Amino acid sequence: MKIRFFSLIISLFFVPCAFSLPLENLLSNAHIRQLRSVGESIIETQLRNPSPRLMPVNLEIQQFISTVQTALNPSIMVEALFLYEKPAKHHTSNISWDINQKTGVFNQITALSTLTGIQYFSASRNTMRPFYESSAVIDGSSGRNPLPDPYFYQIPASLTLFARQKDLTFGDNVYRYDYTASQDLIIFIQENVTNLTYGIIPAINRGNLRSVISIIDCGDSILIYAVSMAKAVSLPGIGDRISSSFSNRAAAVLGWLINRLNSQIFSF
Repeated sequence: MKIRFFSLIISLFFVPCAFSLPLENLLSNAHIRQLRSVGESIIETQLRNPSPRLMPVNLEIQQFISTVQTALNPSIMVEALFLYEKPAKHHTSNISWDINQKTGVFNQITALSTLTGIQYFSASRNTMRPFYESSAVIDGSSGRNPLPDPYFYQIPASLTLFARQKDLTFGDNVYRYDYTASQDLIIFIQENVTNLTYGIIPAINRGNLRSVISIIDCGDSILIYAVSMAKAVSLPGIGDRISSSFSNRAAAVLGWLINRLNSQIFSF
């Protein structure tokens, strides 16, 4: 019987008090300077014996990623690190994550229908293309009935959603999204429920793609760490193609989240 990695993770319970963490405690000075000066994401791609290089110094994230990596034993890893600078009027102290901000962030990352139509850069075509042609929450792993995006007035300690998402790389598929929230951060993970194909080529079997995004409040900013891990089918050249696609897709998802923060939470 397959043991789902998610059940192995230390349980995280919701506590009304939420905390922000100093950025200096999470990243190296070099990465902080790079994120603040360039204002763009840092992306790392690995194809051989992948191991996290950009992961923040945070025990919960480290345990989470370690558990996923051990369960999956990936052949591909793509990491992305981004620092979202809040407008000055939305800065919070170093000891508290404003609960309204935190709940707002949670509601944006569960609004999976808003992924419809986002763009990514296609390296093979050297142009921008639609990432998700369609994206909708559905009524279960084998269901096809679309549901409205959920909305929460209080963040649940954990949540599972299923989504049907059609993209131009892997086609029409079902994914499972698991969310957890603790005092310090929000983490969600996407896992493929259906086999993924690259055109007509089998690429990633069911359950062999895990994309994790962790979100940490740092008072004047929000740190976003994303990592996609996959065990790709062993075919010549398929790993290179998938890793290139994952890098550009990671940038697209970060862009989506940043746009949601700008337009829905920090524009007021």
